[in-house]
Amino acid sequence: MSRLRTAADLRAALPALFQPIAGERAIGLAVSGGADSLALMLLAREWAATLSQPPAIFVYSVDHGLRAEAVDEVAFVLREAARLGLTARGLRWDGPKPTAGTQAAARAARYRLIGNAMRADGVNVLLTAHHQDDQAETVMMRLAHGSGLEGLRGMDAMSDVHGVRVFRPLLGVPRALLGAVVSEAGLAPVSDLSNADPHYERVRWRQAMLLLAGLGLDASRIAQLARRAGDADEALSQLAEPRLAGLVSVDPFGAARLSVSGLAALPRAIGVKLLSRVVDRVGGDRRQHALGVVERLYERLLARERTAFTMAGITVRPRYYDIVWLAREPGRAAIEPAQVRPFEIVIWDQRFRIANRTGDPLRVHMADDLTRRSAEKLVGHWIATPAAAIRTAPLVLSADGTPLALGCHRLAEGVAIEFLWGRGNIAANVTSN
Repeated sequence: MSRLRTAADLRAALPALFQPIAGERAIGLAVSGGADSLALMLLAREWAATLSQPPAIFVYSVDHGLRAEAVDEVAFVLREAARLGLTARGLRWDGPKPTAGTQAAARAARYRLIGNAMRADGVNVLLTAHHQDDQAETVMMRLAHGSGLEGLRGMDAMSDVHGVRVFRPLLGVPRALLGAVVSEAGLAPVSDLSNADPHYERVRWRQAMLLLAGLGLDASRIAQLARRAGDADEALSQLAEPRLAGLVSVDPFGAARLSVSGLAALPRAIGVKLLSRVVDRVGGDRRQHALGVVERLYERLLARERTAFTMAGITVRPRYYDIVWLAREPGRAAIEPAQVRPFEIVIWDQRFRIANRTGDPLRVHMADDLTRRSAEKLVGHWIATPAAAIRTAPLVLSADGTPLALGCHRLAEGVAIEFLWGRGNIAANVTSN
């Protein structure tokens, strides 16, 4: 989208930008009140007005309960959405807030709240206002963290985030153009002071981008790198994906059983790509691992170490000469308990999709207190999975404390649970012990 130099260019490109969701009957917009998200709201409405059968548009704005001014910001978004004739919902994250990892927790809460509202409204896709400058900052941050192609591809236009299908139509659009759209509309966007706080890594990179642009490495160049890295990563994924089913099986507790000889037989780049996928899924709700970490894990596996070790957020436990178990490492990062409201679906630890099909709320927490023997008593048979997998598996309880599910083992009616695998959170075929 390097041809986009004026607001007029941007408006002419709207059919192409929104084409992937042209057939949707309803769409959601995540709008905070900042310039970028206000521009998304204006452009989505303008695009929809050109269609003979436009989708219904629902605007979602979240007050995370972390800043007093957020109440007014949500009210501002609701007023502007109403002025445009759009249905808008103000959502609030209530309850206690964590003292550490607040941003990650707020992000998870935001998508949980919006996802629930989307299901109630019959909306299948959420649009966010991530743009070309956001993409460039993301790529540079990941490059600094040692990411490989998977990280350097940046954000995908379409992805699954905490169980919500997300579409980013503006990834090729410069931030300045979105600001121009908002200015032309006569709107005064809200300003979040944290967006200028150098305490945050993204803000530091935003400031550094000004220097890089002076050397010719501007946002458009970096976004071009992201597209090319994405093409290469996709090709590598297509080569690695067919090998997964033959080399890796996942048990009902989310532990992966891997053939080391099968891994060693692959070209190194494909083997590392396959292992990266396994680490990402088995490791749970963690930030993307640096490629160097996965490469070191790959080398240790091929060295066939015979003692258990932890690395990249997972435990590695050799079983036979050729087989290793990989499971989420317990203890390092606590998995917060969750409540699943009646007929609600939650994504737990980015590994399990849990659906409550009852009229009562359910509780989910990590089965950290379960011994192997007590777990076997619950599921009714012998368990071969590593103890770490049992301890980090979800235990679903009814309101009165009755166990309804352990891992993917359903112990009673009213709950459905599955392990998620691969980009886009595609459910895996789970093998039993």
